[in-house]
Amino acid sequence: MTSVTQETTVPSDQAIEIQRLCHTYKGGHTALDGVDLTFGTGLFGLLGPNGAGKSTLMRIICTLLEPSEGQVRVCGHDIIRDRRAIRALIGYLPQNFGAWRLHRVEEVLDTLAQLSGLFDAKKRRARVTEVLDQVGLSDVAHRKVKKLSGGMVRRLGVAQALVHEPRVLVVDEPTVGLDPEERIRFRQLMSALGRDRTILLSTHIVADLGAGCRELAILDAGCIVFQGPPSRLLGLAAGQVFEVTVEMADAEAIESRYEIVSSTVSGGHVTLRGVAEGGQLPPSAAAVAEPNLEESYLAFMAARGRTSAARQDDETLPDAVETKGAA
Repeated sequence: MTSVTQETTVPSDQAIEIQRLCHTYKGGHTALDGVDLTFGTGLFGLLGPNGAGKSTLMRIICTLLEPSEGQVRVCGHDIIRDRRAIRALIGYLPQNFGAWRLHRVEEVLDTLAQLSGLFDAKKRRARVTEVLDQVGLSDVAHRKVKKLSGGMVRRLGVAQALVHEPRVLVVDEPTVGLDPEERIRFRQLMSALGRDRTILLSTHIVADLGAGCRELAILDAGCIVFQGPPSRLLGLAAGQVFEVTVEMADAEAIESRYEIVSSTVSGGHVTLRGVAEGGQLPPSAAAVAEPNLEESYLAFMAARGRTSAARQDDETLPDAVETKGAA
């Protein structure tokens, strides 16, 4: 196993505790290889390339998939022995939530609330109203799901995950297919919800984590290669991210040698921000004093020789394919 070694004794106040977790599918593919993670209240980000094993980990935590080896506890409950108890504590928004297209928003949430055990009609109506207001869908409660925007459908997915008031919210690749404005709204919602509960949000899009992320882990090829606060990842990027302004004719040479994060054209010049492996900056470039999280992630992955994986910007999700038929 190649994962980062961590302490096996975890604090009792952690909402999710994962120790030496491994999972190999029947075809022989190892999706998780010795994962150790712990986290409590707040927004926790699970970052990694497509196919890193994120969806497999989510499904295991939500008791939808039994691991090959290792232990997972949610609020003190073992995922194998205490599945019923864990499902009452967890709200889950999978990658693909888009059914119920011919039903009205409030009908969908009312039905799912009943399936979650909210049988008292008066209390259920009150809870449905409360959750729709919480996710900003009160104004479209009578609208059919097929009439919602992509962002609204994702917020309905959050609502169904919240309706039974779970202590832990698990959100898998939440902004795939959303436009930039909808992604911003979704990040703001996650930050607000994370103030009084545990949210585990998995993504291959660094910007999804937002400013509300208290801690993050990087999962790569089934192994945890980093866990800590975003500030620590930012610190590791010191001296690795540069900015340089050059003439247009000279930009191509730099772009061919370095991973460029952004470029800004002004007149006949272009300003490039990029990652320099080993801190070897381009001529006339200056190290960026305060890299952002995306740049820091790219610098971390570049140091591991995994830049191409980190730069994935397509929205196909190979890890989701791994889980077919595995539950």
